[in-house]
Amino acid sequence: MRINRILLSAALVVVALVLQVSALARLHLPGAVPDLLLLVVLSLAITYGHVGGALVGFGAGLLADLAPPADHAAGRYALVLCVIGYVVGLAKPETGQLRSAAVPMVAVAVAAIGSTLLYAGVGALVGDTAARHVGLAKLLLTATVYDLLLAPFTVPWIMALARRLDNDPMASDPSGGAGAGPYRWMAPGVSRTARSGRRDNLLKGARKL
Repeated sequence: MRINRILLSAALVVVALVLQVSALARLHLPGAVPDLLLLVVLSLAITYGHVGGALVGFGAGLLADLAPPADHAAGRYALVLCVIGYVVGLAKPETGQLRSAAVPMVAVAVAAIGSTLLYAGVGALVGDTAARHVGLAKLLLTATVYDLLLAPFTVPWIMALARRLDNDPMASDPSGGAGAGPYRWMAPGVSRTARSGRRDNLLKGARKL
């Protein structure tokens, strides 16, 4: 990974972990805890691809495994986030342009369910039965709802920041401007309109010739 990607990923992971441990975990919500760390890994995986997503996921998970008040075996969450980062990274579009919010929102739901199942499955292998006491169905439902509610306020901004620092041309407006902001992928018709405008300009130029 490039040095700017490593620095950005490290900063986002540390900030997400601090907020999750010091704020989100103290809300005492029913069921699961909103997983801000998972959303950071997911956002960077969609931006950087499966290799970058796996590396970021492993590093973020390992940091979460070692940070207090972790009460599980070291490497457990690292494995979960590494797998999630790799799988979600496969959804990175070849052009880098997300045409709608469907891809990231579906990725959030799948990642929330997949990470919960994988974490519980690994826990069962090492003798951790905490998921049984809470109720796996309740954990799946609350984890998905919490992450989906948190995603619109985190995922687009992280993706936009990652692309901007990566000098990605998609960090600006698809039509060439710079004012669309990180939520442009929530408007499915933007890219089609931009392509139509460029096509009209080319036709006008051809007629003049």
